[in-house]
Amino acid sequence: MSAMRSLRDATWLTSGPAARVLGVLNSDGEEARVVGGAVRNALLGLPVGEIDIATTALPEEVINRAKRARIKSVPTGVEHGTVTLVIENRAFEVTTLREDVETFGRKAKVAFGRDWVRDAQRRDFTINGLSLTPDGVVHDDVGGLADIEVRRVRFIGEPARRIAEDYLRILRFFRIHAAYGEGEPDPAGYDACIAGRDGLCMLSAERIRMEMLKLVVAPGAGPALVAMDNAGLLRFAAGVIYHGVFARMVEAEALLGLDPDPIRRLGALAVAVTEDAKRLAQRLRLSNVEAKRLDSMGHRWWRLKDMDEDIAQRRFYRIGDAGRYRERIMLAWARAGRDATSSYWQNFVSLPDRWTPPVFPLKGGDFIARGIAEGPALGHVLTLAEDAWLAAQFPMDEAALKAIADETTVRYTRDHLL
Repeated sequence: MSAMRSLRDATWLTSGPAARVLGVLNSDGEEARVVGGAVRNALLGLPVGEIDIATTALPEEVINRAKRARIKSVPTGVEHGTVTLVIENRAFEVTTLREDVETFGRKAKVAFGRDWVRDAQRRDFTINGLSLTPDGVVHDDVGGLADIEVRRVRFIGEPARRIAEDYLRILRFFRIHAAYGEGEPDPAGYDACIAGRDGLCMLSAERIRMEMLKLVVAPGAGPALVAMDNAGLLRFAAGVIYHGVFARMVEAEALLGLDPDPIRRLGALAVAVTEDAKRLAQRLRLSNVEAKRLDSMGHRWWRLKDMDEDIAQRRFYRIGDAGRYRERIMLAWARAGRDATSSYWQNFVSLPDRWTPPVFPLKGGDFIARGIAEGPALGHVLTLAEDAWLAAQFPMDEAALKAIADETTVRYTRDHLL
């Protein structure tokens, strides 16, 4: 007998694109319900993002009904029973009910079915195993409503067996707990994750990356990561883990009014030097852009301590990008410890808002006219001149620029005649 609760006040359920999809699928002997995260979030009073729908109708029937209703359908995973319907630029994954025939890891053999209970029992956690009918009734066949009441993340069925089906569920356990749970992780689930941790080495870097990037930005990421580290579950991702730095990065983001950023938080968690950034980027198979951001954060961040405005401007100019400058400043701030005053760091984080680095005004022609030949020599002289211009704090008047060009030319010529 399933437990039930009402969500009749959910406006997205009674009108709009989701209601239209449910209306198309709920007729002529077929049934459709909202499942998964949308139901969970609605019950927790959180924003409802993606809306997934389960149905007794076979994929071909879903496509046919969509066609008759002039709804765009995309066969995104017909072999697994999934068709994506698109209405008003909103995508809805519609999946036919399934049940396990044989279970052996991610390659479990499944069959389409019509049993809502057996479909719910295939899901990972009880709070994700709820379904919602168009009349607003929430159906619970796995104990999810009780767990939502106390914000407990619990495996459906025996934790060890569910983990053995897909070892990514170890990471999902902590990620879902960080996002929706409270207090300590469920003991039975935690113990099963420890027992199955060697299975993490079987996962692709891409799948691990996906879960980790979601986990580190969850509201309860800090305590969840501590629990994972205590259980030996972060060895696959990084070398030394810096929980204090991570916590201070979270505080800095909040103080600055910034949205949580997964790469910035990964940098705080595991990057002290650029070698850490390279290792982490390789282990998580980060994109080139993500890897470069991590590398930039770890590059001599300690030089950003004890600055004044002039030094900060020169550092910003050298880094050359406002976002990367801010991230390196924020890592230095998080690593400065509790002794650092937030006003000091906030002042330098805000530098790109009040100052734009000027463009180096001297060109190759300025030095060719002074007798420097084109080629490596010219590039070297331009570098020396730019260093002198920075040391002089970005002068732009003609006299100062002429003096820098003259002095640099003399210096280069003298050094290369000796």
